[in-house]
Amino acid sequence: MKYTLTGSLGNITKPLAEKLIASGHDVTIISNSKDRQPAITALGAKASIGSVEDIAFLTQAFSGADAIYTMVPPIWDAKDWKGYIHGIGRNFAAAIRSSGIKKLVNLSSVGAHMPEGCGPVSGLHWVEEELNALSNVDIKHLRPAFFYPNLLTYIGMIKHAGFIGNNYGGDTSLPLTHPNDIAAVAAEELSHLAFTAKSIRYIASDERTSKQIAGVLGTAIGKPDLPYVEFKDEDAFKGAVQAGLTEEVARNYTEMGVAIRTGTMFADYKLHPVKLGPTKLENFAKEFAAQYLL
Repeated sequence: MKYTLTGSLGNITKPLAEKLIASGHDVTIISNSKDRQPAITALGAKASIGSVEDIAFLTQAFSGADAIYTMVPPIWDAKDWKGYIHGIGRNFAAAIRSSGIKKLVNLSSVGAHMPEGCGPVSGLHWVEEELNALSNVDIKHLRPAFFYPNLLTYIGMIKHAGFIGNNYGGDTSLPLTHPNDIAAVAAEELSHLAFTAKSIRYIASDERTSKQIAGVLGTAIGKPDLPYVEFKDEDAFKGAVQAGLTEEVARNYTEMGVAIRTGTMFADYKLHPVKLGPTKLENFAKEFAAQYLL
């Protein structure tokens, strides 16, 4: 089978490519960096260098594939973050329409049922909508939970303030997952191509409260009493800006925190039973501790 994957050598695309290549498939990886080409080739994949903002390039890269994997790459300087994400979705849809692709696995997120009010994830809602408007294309939208590596942003807070915190409560339960577990699900869906029409699949590996997360991460770094502190929304916004994020990104993250606090972000997730993946918080805590000690 021939697959084209967006996402360069990111935390999900790289292990996904490795799994597909190990199974004997022909894999092309899209990257916007020529510097990544040697590493992509070393994996045993073909490199297609170009931008997801270029519909003509995407059309050429997608053409001839049996299936594709799409994800919106992270961007930190967009003036309208949700609008940018939505725009990439339109680009994907246009290129899929022109290239004749019939099978697609799309990386979305928990919370993507929300057209508004969930920060950047609401942008992913509109990506799903753009793709769902395609005729005669079977799509599996993957909606993974909160990525464990996002917890690495707490390292600076722990070192400078001695706690972790956000603008939602410490007893709020968060579904969590690891990029490797997401890659495994994506590889399964792409290898079998058994999905039809338009459907979603939630991915989670563990479910913990913020206080429990603080306890597990704190224990891993020798601080078993590491506290979790709930911030006011305005303080979360100011803290994100002080940490170097733009006001647009900080505003969106604060909005997503409100969606977590009110429970709206996980409302649809709770309606779909999920078999938890293998990577538990304690497993990731070892990765966290290694980064903390650098």
